[in-house]
Amino acid sequence: MQIYNINILSPKYFFYKKKHFIFVFQKEIMARILAIDYGGKRTGLATTDNSQLIVSPLETVDTTKLTPFVKNYLQTNNVERIIIGHSINLDGTENPIAVQAKLFGNNLQKLFPNIPIEYYNEQYTSKMATAAMVAGGFKKKYRQDKGNTDKMAAAYILQGWIDENKS
Repeated sequence: MQIYNINILSPKYFFYKKKHFIFVFQKEIMARILAIDYGGKRTGLATTDNSQLIVSPLETVDTTKLTPFVKNYLQTNNVERIIIGHSINLDGTENPIAVQAKLFGNNLQKLFPNIPIEYYNEQYTSKMATAAMVAGGFKKKYRQDKGNTDKMAAAYILQGWIDENKS
């Protein structure tokens, strides 16, 4: 069996020949999804793999340095969409961080108009992240680092969005 990957002529298809038949299959080009747990001081980020099956905490970034970090990440990685945590109070109103997160999302949309940005309710994700680290046996010193909680919370935001939208 010979496989012909003709990227020059057709980057979306690959061909292979078996005996006298040529089979043509379309390549499925997948991209990552980036999640952002926006915070006043620190912002947690998480991402999927290219197949969008595995969610992993990525990084915690000082919020003042978030835009350059995300710009660099989007320029060096194939990202399909961005999910930003939307912080809602129990009575359904937005808190001040939600307003700041939306402003950040609007600015990001202007910089990258081809990448859709969505918002996902991030209620209790930090508590879930802390509980997961306790259950996972992480040492207390690791759990006390709020940056670790922030990037785990971003992973919970992303996993929640995937569970609701990819099933």
